[in-house]
Amino acid sequence: MISRRRALGGLAATAAMAGTGSGSSMAVGADRSVIVIGAGIAGLTAARMLHRSGIDVVVLEASGRIGGRIRTDRSMGIPLEAGAGWIHGPDGNPLSRLVTATGSETFVTDDDSLEVRTADGSIVPGQEVEATEDRLQDIIDAVDAVAEPGAGLADVIHDVAPGALDQPLLRWMGSAFTEFDQGGPLHLLSASDFDEGAEFDGADVIVNGGYDRLLDPLRRGLDIAFRTPVDAIRLLPGGAGVEVRAGDRTWRARQVVCTVPLGILKQGRIGFEPPLPDGHRSAIARMGMGNVTRIALRFAAPFWPVGTQYFGIVTDPPGRWCWFMNARTFSSRNILIAISVGSYPAIAEAMTDEEMTADVMQVLRGAFGSAVPEPLQIMATRWSREPHALGAYSFSHRDSSMDDWHMLAKPIGVALHLAGEHTSWRHRGTTHGALLSGRHVARRILDQLAR
Repeated sequence: MISRRRALGGLAATAAMAGTGSGSSMAVGADRSVIVIGAGIAGLTAARMLHRSGIDVVVLEASGRIGGRIRTDRSMGIPLEAGAGWIHGPDGNPLSRLVTATGSETFVTDDDSLEVRTADGSIVPGQEVEATEDRLQDIIDAVDAVAEPGAGLADVIHDVAPGALDQPLLRWMGSAFTEFDQGGPLHLLSASDFDEGAEFDGADVIVNGGYDRLLDPLRRGLDIAFRTPVDAIRLLPGGAGVEVRAGDRTWRARQVVCTVPLGILKQGRIGFEPPLPDGHRSAIARMGMGNVTRIALRFAAPFWPVGTQYFGIVTDPPGRWCWFMNARTFSSRNILIAISVGSYPAIAEAMTDEEMTADVMQVLRGAFGSAVPEPLQIMATRWSREPHALGAYSFSHRDSSMDDWHMLAKPIGVALHLAGEHTSWRHRGTTHGALLSGRHVARRILDQLAR
């Protein structure tokens, strides 16, 4: 299944420009104490539920803010999402409760408001776009019928439809829809599992006042130690609890919830004593940590149709600034948000701001004409280089399976729990998946502490 909903939404990932919290605590050795590592939405959700139930909780956050891969930037005069941008399917989505709780308003981004252009500026007829989408869906259906574990999606597409990915429009759609949706390149996506999962109903929305506003109810009353990157987690002998070391400071508690992103786990940034079980370590190694790169560009005046929500540009190589979101549909600002996916973010994020801007402008001038002016201001993301993220969101790698996500959702011993979107198979790569994982772990801990 090709989900334009998720294709247009990606996690990735996202943030908060909220204030600083209440500082650090030693929270030592209490029978009803929990350390939560990471103040992203998974960690905040878990900590808030435990705190409201009377549990002594301290949150250790490596950066100077809450939100993790939720980050809202307001430098251009409106809220722009550097990470998580959409609420995917607001009907029944737990994020919708936070919208209500904060009095936020949302805006439906019309997925059908799409204009596709070739790299030289020709507008692709809508009928051709729809026909190509239908063909890609037929190819994906054929892939689903034959794909086996361990096969890459691109390879199986070549098997069931030889030459299909050599056709520019279909290859663009594979990037713009599937690679954006999943967070990884076609050749690394699992042909058997990439489109497995669950979605909520309803058209995707953005939060008018900024995604980071949704974090406010979750942080209330929490003890958060900022700029406290954790070095090691030690499980004490005999089920006596846990010890967490960050620099020259040590915390002890009955339980620990580790919500650091998959990228951090893959790089071994946190030491575990004893080491994580073989099943957990193997799952972490197999799973994919993907990336999506964005650059927002503010112009003095629009040179594009201001009523169109999205522009697709058939670029080469695939994934190179293939999507543009038009901020004029929900604001008075002349801003386009360019998005690169698949294998291209690794190229883009190695560029300086000036080089990345020049790269995007080459694409825009090819599609809209050489008279397109220089932007007045830009805002670029580089999630693969964010030291506390090392990527945008997890994806189903050709070497992985759903059992890997389920493995990471299992507790380790009686005191260590992992949470985050990389522990939610059904909702991986999404903000609500991270939230639900935090809720799940908090309930498990409350059950354990009640025994």
